[in-house]
Amino acid sequence: MSVKKGGLNKKGKGLSALIDSNGEQPTVNEKIKDSLRMVNISKVEPNKSQPRNNFNEDSLNELAESIKEIGILEPLIVQDRKSYYEIICGERRWRAANIAGITEVPVIIKDLTDQEIVEIALIENIQREDLNPVEEARAYKRLIEEFNLKQDEVAKRVSKSRTTITNAMRILKLSSPVLQMLIDEMITEGHARALLGVEDEEVQYNLAQRVFDEKMSVREVEKAVRNLGKEKISKVKVNTQIADAYKKYENTLKDKLGTKVSVSTKENGSGKIEIEFYSGDDFERIMDCFK
Repeated sequence: MSVKKGGLNKKGKGLSALIDSNGEQPTVNEKIKDSLRMVNISKVEPNKSQPRNNFNEDSLNELAESIKEIGILEPLIVQDRKSYYEIICGERRWRAANIAGITEVPVIIKDLTDQEIVEIALIENIQREDLNPVEEARAYKRLIEEFNLKQDEVAKRVSKSRTTITNAMRILKLSSPVLQMLIDEMITEGHARALLGVEDEEVQYNLAQRVFDEKMSVREVEKAVRNLGKEKISKVKVNTQIADAYKKYENTLKDKLGTKVSVSTKENGSGKIEIEFYSGDDFERIMDCFK
């Protein structure tokens, strides 16, 4: 089985293909050194580049109770950073072990590149469906921007289609408040995709709030977005009609006053009239026109 240098296997067989060593050849190059040992939990730290940022507290407490009873069945995968061990896979188990008051944890030490670490962490979370849509999209974006991978290369790494990667990353076009609502599960990924049709960030957020408050379905959101588009077209038509009417009055004033006149309008129908004069005498002449 051939391996692309600095990454996962080309066929994208996932996490087990990368960290297991039961096959005829290792799936990562000769740098990998497996070593199962027990280490003090205080010497283990989470990976700052971990794609996953949100951990369910109830789920962690349940796992902690399980660890108290039967221990940690699956070792953590770590990288030796000399002064500490950095978690590649197993941060949830590490957090639960801390809650359970465990002092030592089983680890398997590997020697991997930064890119391989990011890929493994991403694949582990995707396979276990642990990432929310925003975390997943940001992980894909990092692989593309930081490691100069193309979307089809990322797709191979995680065994997904290129279209899936593209659609996942589109979520990041939403405004920050709406992305946070998605992270907090106030709206679903389907709602978020529908909201991509709203360019104005304030309008987008207000509609997202409506989705949450009114428990709107995805179809209802899509309809609301379409209606917003129709309202925008309608406003443009109305504003154009108003502008045309004011233009007529602008020309009338120009003819009557014999000077340059400018009429400008706002969306709410208000506006201003600007009349130019070129000297004191010209000003008095214009004022006489109003008598």
